[in-house]
Amino acid sequence: MPAPPGQRPYDTISTMRIRPILPFFLLCAAQALPAAKTLEIYFVDVEGGQATLIVAPSKQSLLVDTGWPGMNSRDANRIAAAAKHAGVKQIDYLVVTHYHDDHVGGVPQLAAKLPVRNFVDHGETVEHGSNEDRLFKAYVRTRDASGGKHLEVKPGDKIPVKDLDVTVLASNGDAIPAALPGAGQKNPACADVKPKETDPSENGRSLGILIQYGEFRMIDLGDLTWNKENELVCPNNKIGTVDLYLTTHHGLDQSNSPAMVRALNPRVAIMNNGARKGGSPEAWQTVHDSPGLKDIWQVHYAMEGGKDHNVPEAMIANIYEQGDEGNWLRVSADASGSITVYNSRNKFEKTYAK
Repeated sequence: MPAPPGQRPYDTISTMRIRPILPFFLLCAAQALPAAKTLEIYFVDVEGGQATLIVAPSKQSLLVDTGWPGMNSRDANRIAAAAKHAGVKQIDYLVVTHYHDDHVGGVPQLAAKLPVRNFVDHGETVEHGSNEDRLFKAYVRTRDASGGKHLEVKPGDKIPVKDLDVTVLASNGDAIPAALPGAGQKNPACADVKPKETDPSENGRSLGILIQYGEFRMIDLGDLTWNKENELVCPNNKIGTVDLYLTTHHGLDQSNSPAMVRALNPRVAIMNNGARKGGSPEAWQTVHDSPGLKDIWQVHYAMEGGKDHNVPEAMIANIYEQGDEGNWLRVSADASGSITVYNSRNKFEKTYAK
């Protein structure tokens, strides 16, 4: 076909050859863009205790609790393995929520494996006895000998992890006195929730934190018990809603008040239960029935729960009562609030867009 008037014969051919090059350049440009930075959270299996490793996009790390003592450093080894997987060579901030075996017991063994730069706690223990004093003294000895700093925090304080906003919500039996920005709405669920017997133990003095990365929000209240939970959300919700809820107290019904769970309105919940500790049917059902919840994921299959109060096996990291599986769950969150949960046991993962 002859070329149109004023156009050389090869112009059409040249245009046809150039057009396919444009997608190639766009593809190269897309590949050159840096990957979105994510916050990584590892829920380490310490058999019904707590060890939650939080790795900021800056690669600074915050570890909440260290699991149990003894057992040939089982829990410290599992935390160290998760840290290695995350590319973490030191713990920048170790938050000790309270002074019970399954939370503070592993501190000396962990500190022997990974340097700890800052120790964060609520102050002196309120429990005394041979085992209680031994635990607390072992923690203090390790803390003081480490060369790291000691931060005794109160509600409203910040833990300065680079790239994150970490707010102390509860500490030593006290709660934040005023609502966080954007929160403070009246909580109608409070009317139907009655207080329980006062808890004078270390559980009620747990150090609880809110972690924010862009639009993403996660809450970890340690083993804070029912009445103290309600102080945070009744009569008004001082916290606001969250994307990720670590069930309080391993999913026991001494905690996980419906007034608090409904106020938080989480999209995803992680239950750091053991096979025969935590994951109680009542608490599981409270979380399951939260209006905005998409899924619960569990560190262990809860023997007490049976088929009606456990999630599908794909979303459980450890499914056997006996054995030494030690599988973990990992949450990856970006600044938009999108969440991906990954199960190390079976490589199953699921993404929850904001």
